[in-house]
Amino acid sequence: MLGLLAVAELLGMSLWFTASAVAPQLSELWDLTPGQAGWLTTTVQLGFVAGTAAAAVLNLADILPARAFLPAAAVLAAVTNAGVAIAPGYESALALRFLTGAFLAGVYPPAMKMVSTWFRSRRGLAIGVIVGALTAGKAMPYLFRGLQQLDYRGIVLTASAGALLAAVLVSVMYREGPEPFARRPFSWGLVGTVLRHRETRLAIGGYLGHMWELYTMWTALALFFYDVFLGSGLAEPGAGARAGLAAAAAIAVGALGSIFAGIQADRAGRERVAAAAMAVSGACALVIGWLVAAPPWIVLLLALLWGFAVVADSAQFSALVTEVSPRHAVGTALTLQTSLGFLLTAFSIWLMLEVQAQWGWGVAFSILAIGPVFGIWQMLRLEAARVME
Repeated sequence: MLGLLAVAELLGMSLWFTASAVAPQLSELWDLTPGQAGWLTTTVQLGFVAGTAAAAVLNLADILPARAFLPAAAVLAAVTNAGVAIAPGYESALALRFLTGAFLAGVYPPAMKMVSTWFRSRRGLAIGVIVGALTAGKAMPYLFRGLQQLDYRGIVLTASAGALLAAVLVSVMYREGPEPFARRPFSWGLVGTVLRHRETRLAIGGYLGHMWELYTMWTALALFFYDVFLGSGLAEPGAGARAGLAAAAAIAVGALGSIFAGIQADRAGRERVAAAAMAVSGACALVIGWLVAAPPWIVLLLALLWGFAVVADSAQFSALVTEVSPRHAVGTALTLQTSLGFLLTAFSIWLMLEVQAQWGWGVAFSILAIGPVFGIWQMLRLEAARVME
């Protein structure tokens, strides 16, 4: 079941950055500014926020059978993503990307609850594998761009085909594990129950610090490496392809970070491992932007370390929520956590791009370190609260 859900997440979440990976082609096709191209990713974030908020308020992850909920969401996300291949213009593409994000709200959070029914003592590792798989999935469009001579339609449709396959695999093969979570009828007050629970609030607070950094870094990497390679004397078209491959590698290495952190967290404690990962990623954020003129191999090595650490803590926040939240509200708590986190990313992506345009990569990436500092503080408070119980 862990392998099944990991493959499903890898294929399903490959939809996320399809428009970002083909942004240069779409920019040329529709004569977009850099800010408009950035909205092709930001809109997915906003759609995901809307989808997860609706799912949290309606308790969908706690009242619908996961075996039907996840595949249905994956099919709808695949269809709306494929629509970008035939979109007549920028505005319609934005609408389709928003819907793709909204439907992906039924692919990511439910999978963490689904895999948790199969694991208790090694839940950190299990969710780490899931997060690692979706991290690798998000790197796939960049990999397609770097390795294959596909136009933007080919990249978009390949990702949609993968999401459809994910839906089939889950609907045919998934079954619930021996540690199911309690189900209950719909309740308007379930979100309030989650927010009033102190330990759950602290776990969500740590996740917000993590999310301030994560998706902004992922969104900016290809643009950053493009400047790095151009600065080193590598002209287009080679710089664009190298930037795509470098971004794909730095994102995909996070899959290893998620699994490694999951193993360590089951032994040493989730709060400590999450805090350590944020300390490393925050340090990388403070340094890497100032190295845009450095030799590309040095920048790439630091980016790989950053990519390894920046997502290593992600699964542990979700694992913490499954452990500390009221058991009848775990699905809603996970969905609320992701909704708030992705709402924050919409602002942090916009802010980073604006700062970069004014003051360069050094300042832009440095402000991302604010998130890890806040997240570490929340993890220290949560660890102390759990010790006192």
